[in-house]
Amino acid sequence: MNINGQTKIYGIFGYPVSHTLSPAMHNAAFEKLKINAVYVPFDVRPDKIKTAISSLASLGIGGVNLTMPYKEICLPYLHEVSKEAKLIGAVNTILVGQDGKLKGFNTDGIGFVTALRKQLRYDPKGRSVFIMGAGGAGKAVAVQFALEGAKQIFVVDIQKSRAHKLVVSLKRNIHHVRVKAIPCVKKEIERTIADTDILINATPMGMKESDQVIFEPQALHNKIVVCDLIYNPPMTKLLKYAKSKRLRHMNGLGMLLHQGAAAFGIWTQKQAPVDVMQKALEREIASQKH
Repeated sequence: MNINGQTKIYGIFGYPVSHTLSPAMHNAAFEKLKINAVYVPFDVRPDKIKTAISSLASLGIGGVNLTMPYKEICLPYLHEVSKEAKLIGAVNTILVGQDGKLKGFNTDGIGFVTALRKQLRYDPKGRSVFIMGAGGAGKAVAVQFALEGAKQIFVVDIQKSRAHKLVVSLKRNIHHVRVKAIPCVKKEIERTIADTDILINATPMGMKESDQVIFEPQALHNKIVVCDLIYNPPMTKLLKYAKSKRLRHMNGLGMLLHQGAAAFGIWTQKQAPVDVMQKALEREIASQKH
């Protein structure tokens, strides 16, 4: 990579951000398409996020991704927000316009659905979905499923108010979908799983080996599709449950890949080289194991 005075800078704001795999896939894509650009991680402290976002244009940065805990906090600092990001109430991609205006997008939902279609040949239309977690990622997936024509959406969150807020927003903005908040109680969760086509974990539960799954494996019926937005570790306890029952399942790596490809397109107006980005991600994961 040859960095010079014309090199465009892109990156990711998070705290912490040392674990991110995004630089590997974006830099591989820039190299493949011979774009003079570099993607770097920025470890931004929470008390500095307003300053960091406000400084993007003056530093000549072309755009950034946002990860935890900034997807919702960033909204007041942007000049414009896309329709999907408004519905979700969270932004994971900022484009810095030529006029210096900051526009927020959310590519998480479309990234997840693209992965679902490509990896599992599964279409959200007419499906009943149960989403565990109503944070930034959970909201993105819920909104995208509603836009794609899901039949009904169940949501559970340890913070009851968060699930309720998402349900109210979906009912107000997308009228054709049935949506319901479920109490965070084992029996209720297991009852809901029985009435679900696809189960999605959008919580951090599963990142640590000691994390427990909130329901019994027997609750997973034979036709349910199981997805976990976590990609490290690649096989969480939830996905191990699914695999042991020979259910179709998917971790969050495909979502990471396809949300990144969508962000790349927003920044460069070019078709992202998805195969190149995927190989870069796989290489990076393999190198972290050694």
